[in-house]
Amino acid sequence: MVVTTITNLEFGKMVQAAAAKLNQQAEFINSLNVFPVPDGDTGTNMSMSMTSGAKYEREATSTAVGELASAVAKGLLMGARGNSGVILSQIFRGFAKGCEAKVTLSAKEFVDAYANGAKTAYKAVMKPTEGTILTVVRESAQAGLNKVKESDDLVVILKAIVEAADVALEKTPDLLPVLKEVGVVDSGGQGLAFVLHAFYGALTGEEIETEIPDNAQMDEMINAKHHQSAQGKLNPEDIKYGYCTQMMVRIGKGKQVTQRFDYKTFYDYLAKLGDSLLVINDDEVVKVHVHTEHPGKVLTWGQQFGDLQTVKIDNMRWQQEEIMKDDDPTPVEVAQEAKDEVPAETAVIAVASGDGISKLLKSLGVTHVITGGQTMNPSIQDITDAINQSGAKQALVLPDNGNIFMAAEQAAEVAEIPIKIVHTKTIAQAMSALLEYNPEANLVDNQKAMESVLENVASGEVTVAVRDTQLNGKTIKKDDYMGIVDGKIVAVEKTIEDAAEAMVTSMLDEDSEIVTILYGADGDQAGAETLRKKILAQDDELDVQIYEGDQPVYPYLISVE
Repeated sequence: MVVTTITNLEFGKMVQAAAAKLNQQAEFINSLNVFPVPDGDTGTNMSMSMTSGAKYEREATSTAVGELASAVAKGLLMGARGNSGVILSQIFRGFAKGCEAKVTLSAKEFVDAYANGAKTAYKAVMKPTEGTILTVVRESAQAGLNKVKESDDLVVILKAIVEAADVALEKTPDLLPVLKEVGVVDSGGQGLAFVLHAFYGALTGEEIETEIPDNAQMDEMINAKHHQSAQGKLNPEDIKYGYCTQMMVRIGKGKQVTQRFDYKTFYDYLAKLGDSLLVINDDEVVKVHVHTEHPGKVLTWGQQFGDLQTVKIDNMRWQQEEIMKDDDPTPVEVAQEAKDEVPAETAVIAVASGDGISKLLKSLGVTHVITGGQTMNPSIQDITDAINQSGAKQALVLPDNGNIFMAAEQAAEVAEIPIKIVHTKTIAQAMSALLEYNPEANLVDNQKAMESVLENVASGEVTVAVRDTQLNGKTIKKDDYMGIVDGKIVAVEKTIEDAAEAMVTSMLDEDSEIVTILYGADGDQAGAETLRKKILAQDDELDVQIYEGDQPVYPYLISVE
């Protein structure tokens, strides 16, 4: 068959087929994740992103391909999750720009639009890396540009584009050594190859599955079982310390100051009053978060060192009763401490997964938490909604995950208020950055100050291997426990405890002062206490702090400062 023109009918079939293909192949794409961890989500992110684009296309009323392409690009942009989803959205954004005034597309117009998509994707990435989806889109676009000089048959041209994409995909391990070591091709590149295969199949009349997730299935993907909090299962009477108490003390200020601030003295007294204690200070203020039965004693203690700048006390037993009434353990996507409060001048928005982590971040100044993270990247729409609904005049966004940077940056472009991104890759970095936040400073100064401390934090995570592999010179077997420090696997052991201990040992040096342990849904307080003892056995001058994070996937998140 010969096809020389793409009308709205062909274009619609191509887009819907691509969304269906990614949905079918999401788990396979996930399996190409370099790290054998249970959170490889490139396929899920690309599928959900393309599904959003397909939805916008279906709902568009225009019959002009250029306008339909713009609808797809808009849907992809707002639904984009993770770096792979954002890059895919940029390809379609460039494609739409390249054909925005077209009612139908000739072969040359289609190829030029796709080539513009490749250029746009490269521009969207600060440091383009070859051996990724970028290589696949660039080389397949070039193949289209070459072939259109010889033919105006879109079937012939798309076949050349698909074949070039497959060849480029197979070359990705030669361009990225880590892919070669693990023995996989690039997952994002594989996702784009599936999109192009779907385009070709739809254009040639191939009978293909076109079922894509509906709204209910999308919700199920977002709120998968391992993403949910265990909080809904907790009996309020089992909460040992019932009051979440937070305060900020201006050191040395006020009429009731009787003691000079000393961190150890200040911390040790509070440690006797409860658990989940967090004490962070600089020369001017000390911020406290603690679960206790005696919030009054906490506040009185603080006043001995300075006046109370802010105070917040929550009855956690009552809060848990309300949660159980709703019988819904899934954390809300955006939670504000009190909806009837006057909105802050500056919203401080963080991405986090786990009730305990959310509370810690809020105690340090975060005003809004978007539920998400490594296993559940929020979409651009999620981030934009949080920004626009904050009621603030400006906002800082802490992604707390490198895979959310691009989505956050795109959200900043379409938000209704000025935004700056603080490029935190981990919760530990976020906690350190928040100490540098100054409500009186402007966005640029806050961003600089908060990002200036990020390199002082080593961030580690313990998780389980989901498959056998060879990586970083280590032999890893399914169900082994791995310690990963700043993206590099440093420990592989048979038990969580051994992996955590080996990982922390690799993180410590002579300048280390504070070790923070956040135990997740698959970790526990007892295991964290055992780990604390082992760490102190190595250096008894270290300050080892333990908090309940309730995060999924990672039994322990550990940082060293």
